[in-house]
Amino acid sequence: MTRSQQRALRLAVSVVVVAVLMVWFGWVFPTQYTSTDTRLVAQAFYIGIAAMGLNILTGYNGQVSIGHGAFFGVGAYTTALLMDHQYTWLGVTFGHMSFVATLLPCAIVTFVIGALVGFPALRVKGLYLALVTLGLAVVFPDLATRFVKGTGGTSLVALNSSELAAPSWFSKWFPSLSAQDQWAYMMCFVLAIVGLVAVWVIARSRFGRSLIAVRDHEAAASSVGIDLARTKVVAFALSAMYAGIAGSLSVLVVFNASADKVETFQNSIEFLVALVIGGTATVVGPLIGGFAVVYIDKWTKDAFPSKPVLSPAIFGIALIVLMYVLPDGVVGGSRRLFAWSRRTLRTRRASPVAPATPATPASTR
Repeated sequence: MTRSQQRALRLAVSVVVVAVLMVWFGWVFPTQYTSTDTRLVAQAFYIGIAAMGLNILTGYNGQVSIGHGAFFGVGAYTTALLMDHQYTWLGVTFGHMSFVATLLPCAIVTFVIGALVGFPALRVKGLYLALVTLGLAVVFPDLATRFVKGTGGTSLVALNSSELAAPSWFSKWFPSLSAQDQWAYMMCFVLAIVGLVAVWVIARSRFGRSLIAVRDHEAAASSVGIDLARTKVVAFALSAMYAGIAGSLSVLVVFNASADKVETFQNSIEFLVALVIGGTATVVGPLIGGFAVVYIDKWTKDAFPSKPVLSPAIFGIALIVLMYVLPDGVVGGSRRLFAWSRRTLRTRRASPVAPATPATPASTR
């Protein structure tokens, strides 16, 4: 199979997958699925989006972060506060915005914060960088509790159903999808597709090649003119923006933004696990990992409903087994299987069956 044929096959498979997700979960779930099922798929999408951002930083650029739960929380708070509160700045009053209108401010805020965090991260790498980002995840809930005033004076910002309902233009264009859970699903789905396309473009651009070069050998990358500082900072900023958009989408699914320490750290670990399961430095791997994280957790909880304490243990065992069988993730394992099947097929075609040798008659004396 030629390279152009492989690209055409991948494009066809992608179109089919997108069509199935839109039709099956978009136009079929009103009669086949409950709102809980729809929200579960939406959750898998936004976890996959956050893992895509972590993939830019860790998979393509080689910087390890376990603090993306903080960027996720910043995105959630930005959307929740802009939708629920009203502000006046420099004589301009803004607030009570629609969800779609909050996406641009959310992207800008998290991009800037990611860049600011990326500058001090230039001086550390490896495990030390992981500890720095872990500190960010630990500090974020305290900062949110200190400065954010939500419902009842706490840092929890809860939104009501009317604020999170589907807008009128969406209900007009898609009257059969006007329920709130369907609106949340479609937004998560559309932004996941946009995120996938953006990662695909980045990975094949000059900037993407710079990310990979810095990851593989910083000295060699610097010798060919790559600006190490700018590449690392932009990677951190883009990664944070993806996590912030995912946090913004979570508001549509869970109806609030909170600063719980356990939840912030858990989100950071889930993003990293989704990346490892799907496959680092791959385009679609993080999204596959997002679905794996959500549904493996659901299946373990459903298997032992009376013993919820067993769910994390079973999830950990399943993760260990998966990493033992597929050390380079689902996408990497699929590539190895496809390459092995092609080699086997070529070998069989290249080696014709040898003709049978006629039997030698017994010598007579």
